[in-house]
Amino acid sequence: MKLTPILIFYLIVQCLSAQVQDKVDFVHANVFVNPITEEKTIEGAVTYEFKVLQSVDSLFLDAHNMSFSKVELDGVSVPFENTGNKIIVHYDFKKNASHQLIVSYTAHPKQTVYFLGWEDSVDGNEQIWTQGQGKYTSHWLPSLEDMTEKVEFDLGITVRRDLAVIANGKLFNGGENWNDKHTWMFDMKKPMSSYLVGFAIGNFEKKTIKSSSGVPIELYYEPKDSLKVEPTYRYTQHIFDFLEKEIGVPYPWQNYKQVPVQDFLYAGMENTTCTIFSNQYVIDSTAFVDKNYVNVNAHELAHHWFGDLVTETSSEHHWLHEGFATYYAYLAEKDIFGDAHFHWHLLETAKALQNLSEEGQGEALQNPGAGSLTFYEKGAWALVMLRDKVGDVFFKQAIQNYLKKHAYQNVTIPDFIAEIEQVSGMDLSQFESTWLHEEDFPMEAVQTYLSKVEPSIKHYFELTQKIGNQSENAEAILRPIWATLAVTQLKSNLILDHGAQFSNDFLKEILEVGGVKERQAVALVLEQFPQELKNEMEGLLADASYTTQEAALFKLWSAFPANRTQYLDQTNGLIGFPNKNLRLLWLALALVTPEYHPEKSADYYGELNGYTGPEHHFETRLMAFQYLQSIGGFSDDALKNLIDACDHHVWHFKKSARSILNTYLANENGLVRIRSLYPTLNEAERLFLDEKLGE
Repeated sequence: MKLTPILIFYLIVQCLSAQVQDKVDFVHANVFVNPITEEKTIEGAVTYEFKVLQSVDSLFLDAHNMSFSKVELDGVSVPFENTGNKIIVHYDFKKNASHQLIVSYTAHPKQTVYFLGWEDSVDGNEQIWTQGQGKYTSHWLPSLEDMTEKVEFDLGITVRRDLAVIANGKLFNGGENWNDKHTWMFDMKKPMSSYLVGFAIGNFEKKTIKSSSGVPIELYYEPKDSLKVEPTYRYTQHIFDFLEKEIGVPYPWQNYKQVPVQDFLYAGMENTTCTIFSNQYVIDSTAFVDKNYVNVNAHELAHHWFGDLVTETSSEHHWLHEGFATYYAYLAEKDIFGDAHFHWHLLETAKALQNLSEEGQGEALQNPGAGSLTFYEKGAWALVMLRDKVGDVFFKQAIQNYLKKHAYQNVTIPDFIAEIEQVSGMDLSQFESTWLHEEDFPMEAVQTYLSKVEPSIKHYFELTQKIGNQSENAEAILRPIWATLAVTQLKSNLILDHGAQFSNDFLKEILEVGGVKERQAVALVLEQFPQELKNEMEGLLADASYTTQEAALFKLWSAFPANRTQYLDQTNGLIGFPNKNLRLLWLALALVTPEYHPEKSADYYGELNGYTGPEHHFETRLMAFQYLQSIGGFSDDALKNLIDACDHHVWHFKKSARSILNTYLANENGLVRIRSLYPTLNEAERLFLDEKLGE
């Protein structure tokens, strides 16, 4: 192949971006950071201890957008180069020599460290937290993006006295008190990749429990959420104990902490000993029915073996992280909620993966650029099928051998497969071909497996085949046997598949005797509530599910205009999930119901617009923007909040906000109104609008 100049440049860039430092072994890091909230910067210092494996004339640390006030080697200043992405130290490093590198710096992170609540008028909601997944810790700490470099990180973090700090390792007595600040000191005992270094700062309290093996587990929460601690962290000790027993290798770190934060980018992140997760999982017992933290809780804890203890060498082996954590989280849910819950959830993910394949978008598990559905769900399925192939005994023994052999090291997929083959004596080349290399999802094999292990799913497949495409005949087939169907998931799926064709009498029967998930399925599957079921549907407004209540309120309001005031009165005050789904819907409906307390419309209007502010979670803000867009009710402050949201750190929220703004600007009156707000915007917002409007 002939190399063009463009291709040569591309290859050079790739080599530089993938730079590794295998001639130097960094062993220990003593880190001190002082977040400067007014400037959203980090003042820090880090002392690295390292050993030279081969003589070399320089070393580097990844360091993005930093300035350096001191760089010393063994106490003596040394020349260095700051490229903007790295700091390079030039020195004649001799083989087998050990050194100490001290770096003092100021970081101006554009990502990875997030300062929230410091600029609004709400007291007590100030937070700072990190998200270094991948290779981004180097935006606040000079470190090594290469996951194969494992270091024992000890952290000291200086913050205002009234704030709590949660970070990797064990908090110990020490540090300095000065002015109104305190330095929190954390000690790690084992090495980890730098992307797993993390901290959270905020107004938190904690509840401490212990695993059966004696590991301290700290459960953090904001004081306002004290009544939600139990439902949020429900089954936490159970999950911990189960994973230790199921994996067969003791939890490999000295303690475990979990802390919920505002506007987190993902569901959760497995920073070693310090999981940070979205506060949208801080829920009450009603929300637990539809949206709880159990799976995320188990997933992030499982990562402490699969990802933190043994770490992939590169993204080609990402299955060893996400597929394994997903699988073991599902096993924990199976232990809590039963076999049917486990198998029906697997069926749900299998359908999603099959759809991906049918759309020509299937991906191989060893594709480093694969999406989350592949790495997480297809990865979990690969382990389900592998365990079924080799058997429980061989599978569990191989997992233990794999973890013990490669503890605190880096691994590849061949490392894992070798352990399975050695223990089982099987040739897994066909398994690898089907599950790791093929792009299509093997749905036929999956259906055969599920039919074998879960009778209710086998029955579902049989009934689905019998009904075929004739949903109008589904009731004649299902109603005579409905009372004999004992598994909720079976009934719920049949309702979602065919319920729109059921008679009112059959639906009434289901609503009267069915469980919460069956009632929810009816509420969701009917596009319009019939008059004959009006009384039963009205009962759903008080059902034990916020999802059901939301569907019932909207569809009752739509179907029976004469009763709108009654429905709004009955549901006034309901909030719903942490994203306030019920309250936002209620406000929108109240505003478009002219006869409903017109004297309070201004208050409702103000409240709905108020939920667009940056002090609220981005899910709440997005729904508020969408409702205001649909009813044409943006206030000036809401429009300014919309412009602010167009530069939010959560990408999909930012994308949605920009789409809403584009729609608003497409209207001439909207464009005029946005221009009128221009003088009240900050510099960054003005620059964004200038670019948006081509000015």
